[in-house]
Amino acid sequence: MKMTKRVFITAVILLVVFFSYATYWAVKNLTLPGASSGENSTYGSQTVLGKITAITEEGQITLTDHPQLYQVMNVTVEKGDYAGQTFSVTYGKTQVRSDETRFKVGDQVYIMIGQGPDGSLKATYTDFDRTGVLLLLLFVFVLAVLAMGRWKGFGSLVSLCFSMFIILAYIIPHVLAGDDPVQVSLIGSGILLGVSLYMTYGWNLKTHASVISMVITLLITGLLTALFVDMAHLTGYGDENALYLIQLSSVQINPQGLLLGGMIIGTLGILDDLVTSQSAAVVEIHGANPTLNFKQTFLRAIHIGQDHVAATVNTLVLSYTGASLPLLLVFTLAQGSFQYLVNTEMLAEEIVRTLVGSLGLVAAVPISTLVATFIITKQDSLNRLGPWRTLLGPETSDSAEGHHVH
Repeated sequence: MKMTKRVFITAVILLVVFFSYATYWAVKNLTLPGASSGENSTYGSQTVLGKITAITEEGQITLTDHPQLYQVMNVTVEKGDYAGQTFSVTYGKTQVRSDETRFKVGDQVYIMIGQGPDGSLKATYTDFDRTGVLLLLLFVFVLAVLAMGRWKGFGSLVSLCFSMFIILAYIIPHVLAGDDPVQVSLIGSGILLGVSLYMTYGWNLKTHASVISMVITLLITGLLTALFVDMAHLTGYGDENALYLIQLSSVQINPQGLLLGGMIIGTLGILDDLVTSQSAAVVEIHGANPTLNFKQTFLRAIHIGQDHVAATVNTLVLSYTGASLPLLLVFTLAQGSFQYLVNTEMLAEEIVRTLVGSLGLVAAVPISTLVATFIITKQDSLNRLGPWRTLLGPETSDSAEGHHVH
């Protein structure tokens, strides 16, 4: 027992180190699809990382009736075409800055370098380098997942890496190439469904039920999304990032399709939790009392699903509200009529996104419960497949390890 515990702890440490190093290497050496390591006219192309070597001036200035700190600092570029060069950067004299931001020697920052009217190089502050903090947070996250989830946790991390790979290597490049965002999102979601769930939960009946349920629910949610986006006359231009993307892109991108594709991918992440939980509930109920018939198992599982929906819908609404809080505050300050505010495209997009996602959750409960109950309680029908039955795998991944309650 002690040896098993020691082996697991060693494996956890090695996996944490591996994931952290792999992410650190990717952050330092890889660029996003369509990006370039050299200089060009696109966003971020002249943004370089530098280190503050000196604070040459510091004082207070009043902007918009609010006194704030300003700093003039020397920043030395660490790599790229400007490596080794030092630029004087002023921050806080012409732009509003946070009272919490105070730079010191040794801080790493991103600066944007460009030519001034006289042809000389000018540098402006763009952002703070947060790579170290984010890697620390990632390290803690990976450690927590592995410690709690063990090998299933490892599978979920591999699945997460695969999901990010599909998004970065397939979805983003194809959308930037001018392909239909809805079609790309559906294909990408299908790939994620077909691989990620099996990598996390294994090849078994419970996972089959989850995949089938998610495909059905995703199709229903996609149709609802397309219907209400069209009925509400949402164009996709409500998001300023979409406008910025369209201006920068050399190919034509359908903003409405981009809106639909984003909603589809977002819904997929929401459904993952609820559908797999419902399938697991069915398996546990049937395992605790195998004498329950189809109807009895379904009714017990649906009661669990009702509680899950109530909690998840509330979580969904709160998460979208939190993400849109600055937007809501801006509209509140505008002091327009409530009807007008709700009708603005920026707010209407969030309302449609939230309510359609919630409808998907509501639909997922009976669908996933029905599919899982049928597969788990009707195994006599599956056994008629004879030797082909083994290809479907055990009831759960635990069954294969001999831990099932049957």
